Amino acid sequence: MLGLLGWVPLIPLMGFLILVMAGDQLSRLIISWVGAGSVAVSALLATLIGFEFLDGDMQPYRHIVGSWMTIDDLSVPFGFYLDALSMTMLFVVTGVGFLIHVYSAGFMEDDPGYARFFAYMNLFVSAMLVLVLADNLVLLYLGWEGVGLGSYLLIGFWYDEPNNGYAARKAFVMTRIGDTAMALGLFLLFTQLHTLDIQSLLSLASSQWAPGAVLPVASAALLLGGAVGKSAQLPLQTWLPDAMAGPTPVSALIHAATMVTAGVYLIARTHPLFLLAPTVQLAVAVIGALTLLVAGCSALVQTDIKRILAYSTISQIGYMFLALGVGAWSAAIFHLLTHAFFKALLFLAAGSVISCFHHEHNIFKMGGLRKAMPLTFWSFMIGSAALAALPLTSGYYSKHEILLAAFDASPVLWAVGLLGALITGIYSFRLIFVVFFGAQSQTVEKKPGWLMSVPLLLLAGLALFGGMLQIPLNSVFPVLIDQGNDHTFNLVSVITVASPIIGLLIAVLFYLTGTFSAQRLSDGGLAGTLRQFFLSGWGMDALYETLLVRPFITLSTMNKNDVVDGLYVGVAWLVRGLHRMASATQTGRVRWYGASMVFGAVFIIAIGLLS
Repeated sequence: MLGLLGWVPLIPLMGFLILVMAGDQLSRLIISWVGAGSVAVSALLATLIGFEFLDGDMQPYRHIVGSWMTIDDLSVPFGFYLDALSMTMLFVVTGVGFLIHVYSAGFMEDDPGYARFFAYMNLFVSAMLVLVLADNLVLLYLGWEGVGLGSYLLIGFWYDEPNNGYAARKAFVMTRIGDTAMALGLFLLFTQLHTLDIQSLLSLASSQWAPGAVLPVASAALLLGGAVGKSAQLPLQTWLPDAMAGPTPVSALIHAATMVTAGVYLIARTHPLFLLAPTVQLAVAVIGALTLLVAGCSALVQTDIKRILAYSTISQIGYMFLALGVGAWSAAIFHLLTHAFFKALLFLAAGSVISCFHHEHNIFKMGGLRKAMPLTFWSFMIGSAALAALPLTSGYYSKHEILLAAFDASPVLWAVGLLGALITGIYSFRLIFVVFFGAQSQTVEKKPGWLMSVPLLLLAGLALFGGMLQIPLNSVFPVLIDQGNDHTFNLVSVITVASPIIGLLIAVLFYLTGTFSAQRLSDGGLAGTLRQFFLSGWGMDALYETLLVRPFITLSTMNKNDVVDGLYVGVAWLVRGLHRMASATQTGRVRWYGASMVFGAVFIIAIGLLS
């Protein structure tokens, strides 16, 4: 079965081509079968390949499909590399991706762009699979840019609305900033190590470069730039909340389970390079810690159900960066896996609510849905419990490991992560208490069908019990520190467990029992200002508007005639002038030509005599 590895990304690509070329002629039933079915076949192949890989000795397997390019000493094949890390990502992309495709068949059933939607989704899944399976950085970069294209197309899927187009362009441009840094990193690595094969490159870097030297630090920093952009970490995180303009299944697939975790995967895949750059690895931890806190505070005050989950996603990826930065590589990938389960569940459950409320997003215009939508309610309960890392949920096991590893590395980082866990507990259950408890604001006329319900049930099971999965990553990552595996009873462990529970209790007091009023607390004064500050995403968009956008527009206005074009206009003017001077000598009079030749001959002879 390992020989079929190349078919895993190819089958969704074939689905994309079928839907692009013949989608208008196909019925919606066939479109859904092609769109969801192609991902289902990939998921089945991934499962069979995974069983064979796990039953064996789990030695890395390389599958070369063919040669892509050979230029001088650069040889780039279409090669796929399977180890425990890429196997984990394979399960996430195909498994969760398939459930989201099934859900989409019900959620998008009335949309006129049904075939186009599934075509874009298939293209995205194919690109993501190329990214996680690539055995060289050029092929990985192809998948990297492919998911960027897919994200742009899906965020702006409802392009009739100008704001959706703006959100798509914003995501595309901001992630390009990181992608440019990553491309420069690839150029630097190739010029210094003369290969872009990932395993060979990492081996050469470890043997030729000293820890802390300029080259590994520069290379790791440039790769970190790419990871920060794609995974929406500080300071390039502002595109993700706006990306909620796309259909809800897009948010579940791209902005919860797959694309936004690409940066985490990149750092994990190239972790030997980051071990050679300890300052950059520390920067990864600091960026993650700051991001999880900033995004968590913003999630506390949002009123849009999807933007709450978007900021939550940014925060949880911050935990993954924190884990990578402190050397808890396995814990980071474990949280990536569990996050894919519970965040996809939350987004799809949010989609059910939005669909039943005629695309209403404001949580304060909902309320009382606990009895009207029991499946959605319990999906939210399980997903939010896992998000908050309550004990015995999948999120508890992965986040607990991260926080204990952070304490071993730095009590300050642990304290920041602990505060983030407290905030997560508050906003997670604030969302539930506002939407599902209290008086029902309006009648639910439309309930999700089985296509939307079955994925919720399966993801709820994974979100609840997924923490029991054993990920055999010891063959990929070195055990540098105690990665949170010590679950003995101690004060640090107790505080870590208690933090999200305290957050839950605070949410109960403010949003369930009404003991305290969040509205009165945030009205006016410093609290009101702070609320607006958090609501705006800490003013990052305004900062970029002031420092970058407005100066650029001002310079563009001043240079509307383009100074560079002026140079070429001047050259054209000079050529035209010389042409007019030369053409003036072409009179057509033979005597004039003869006289000119005589005077010219005399002038040349005179020069010769005088010299």
